[in-house]
Amino acid sequence: MSKPALRLAISILPLLSLAAAPPPARVTPMTPDVVAKYEPMLPEADFVKRVAMVPMRDGTKLYTVIVMKKGTQNGPILLSRTPYDAKGSMSRSASQSVVDTLPIMYKEFVNDGYIIVQQDIRGLHNSEGQFVMNRPIVGPLNNTGIDESTDAYDAIDWLVKNVPESNGKVGTIGSSYLGFLTLASEINPHPALKAAVPQSPMVDGWMGDDWFHNGAFRTGSLDFAVSQSTAKAEGKGIARGPGDDYSYYLQAGSMGDLARHLGIEHYPFVQKLFQNPAYTEFWSGQAVDKWLAARPLTVPTLIEVGQWDQEDSYGGPAVYKALKAKYEGSGLLHLAIGPWRHSGANHYGYDLGDITFTGDTALEWRQKWVKPFFDHYLKGAPDPQTPNALTYATGINEWQASPRWPMGTQTPLYLTGNGTAGFERPTVAGRDDYISDPANPVPYLPRPIGGAQWKSWLVQDQRFVTNRPDVISYTTAPLTKSVHIMGAPQVELYAATSGTDSDWVVKLIDVYPNETPEGASQGSKQDMSGFELPIGIEIFRGRYVDSFAKPRALRANKVEHYSWGLPNVNHVFLPGHKIMVQIQSSLFPVYDRNPQTFVPNIFYARQGDYRKATQTVYRGGATATSVMLPIVP
Repeated sequence: MSKPALRLAISILPLLSLAAAPPPARVTPMTPDVVAKYEPMLPEADFVKRVAMVPMRDGTKLYTVIVMKKGTQNGPILLSRTPYDAKGSMSRSASQSVVDTLPIMYKEFVNDGYIIVQQDIRGLHNSEGQFVMNRPIVGPLNNTGIDESTDAYDAIDWLVKNVPESNGKVGTIGSSYLGFLTLASEINPHPALKAAVPQSPMVDGWMGDDWFHNGAFRTGSLDFAVSQSTAKAEGKGIARGPGDDYSYYLQAGSMGDLARHLGIEHYPFVQKLFQNPAYTEFWSGQAVDKWLAARPLTVPTLIEVGQWDQEDSYGGPAVYKALKAKYEGSGLLHLAIGPWRHSGANHYGYDLGDITFTGDTALEWRQKWVKPFFDHYLKGAPDPQTPNALTYATGINEWQASPRWPMGTQTPLYLTGNGTAGFERPTVAGRDDYISDPANPVPYLPRPIGGAQWKSWLVQDQRFVTNRPDVISYTTAPLTKSVHIMGAPQVELYAATSGTDSDWVVKLIDVYPNETPEGASQGSKQDMSGFELPIGIEIFRGRYVDSFAKPRALRANKVEHYSWGLPNVNHVFLPGHKIMVQIQSSLFPVYDRNPQTFVPNIFYARQGDYRKATQTVYRGGATATSVMLPIVP
């Protein structure tokens, strides 16, 4: 078929699909009432929708949905490649209006002549081929010649040749797994790819994204493995029921016990997790920040992450950090941090949990920065002068542009005696003890714990753990002036355990003053008096104190020095507020329980391995525990 004929065939697909079968000539009470298909799109719809099976270089065809407003000409293409069902994603509601049909993130784009495209990645939903979770780039871990980079290249090549309404320029965008795919599109990119906005991208699943955080396993990974790897992503995850997740996971035992009970040990991705608990080449070779650092960056890139991203807080800033030495200030590399949950930038940004912001911060982000960024590179609009770093300062609720990231100077906030904290290093050494019991781990939310709470758990008021004896807190006096941090706080923990393994959880918290607001009848929002707002929470699995690749048993009752980062933030602790540091040894059931007895593989810990341990936090003197705050003047 010639190219003009092919284009004509594609363009009339929507018209053919609207042709309705004639009504039955005569019906009886027993005439079957099932109709094979209904096409909700009517002739008055204000958009065109096409479906194509786009061929890849190995012959595999990928299901692709193309949507644009009627009359679109010379339009740029905005491409998202997805494991989450392009067909369903591009049909948000049954409507004749394109802005109702598409996800809300596309509204400003499709109304301005953009062509919106989503494509199922290979092996999932309506695409052909075999699915591999976060398919490694072609190289030491992948000798097939095919990866998400080549598939993106082939998809873009087909689109610019076969969508006659396009101007031949493409941008890629997407969040989470789609963020990973967006970054992959920038590796050996197609010449038509002119700009990319990876959002909350999955970058390193062991260091700090979906599967592990500093070696501690995230239990929800099993749900994801089942849902994405059953048939063509037709699974529904683990059937836990509506009860308390805390009780469910506690009764399950180890993650290996749970997998056996559920009958999911045979899932290849479950085995990838279980057989590789340490940060070996298996994981480090899949780290996208390392892939990108080894290649030239040629596509202008605006990376976005939510400050309270409960799934992928690590990846976006890690990519920026890996590339900043070469590209910060070049116009090719930008970082944005907004006051959102995971993927919140694509929805509504008025609030998160109990905290509120000034207006719809997500819409503001899309209108003021994302669209002008794409308009410049895909439509030839004026340069919007996208800042190197664009971050939302929580506490004072304003966007701030910065020439670099991080902006702050690391300044130690020390733990001091009697549950206090301060900026002066204690000269006298001290210690605080608590008992950590794997049979009674610290919950990450007030119980009962269920899925509906997941999106906002990182801003949960921490007063719910105040009276637990296995949580210790250190709090400053009320601040006399603002403390503004811009960057990733760094934990420098000196601690010991009576066991031979241990987890350590550190929380940085903004404690609000006890004040009496006006009542809700006067239009006030959530009463925040005394609220303990987490600014950053992160875990470290003790066995990796020396090396993430080579775990070892901890020396019982011997001081170890642990160092790790909290998430990147822009936050202002206001006068009258206090800064709190909380320390505990479990965060359940987000993370699996550490048995506190060293075993070769925690996934297969036995019941007898789970033992109480005395945990000791050291402060002052030569072992002065602190949280380094990236403070700006």
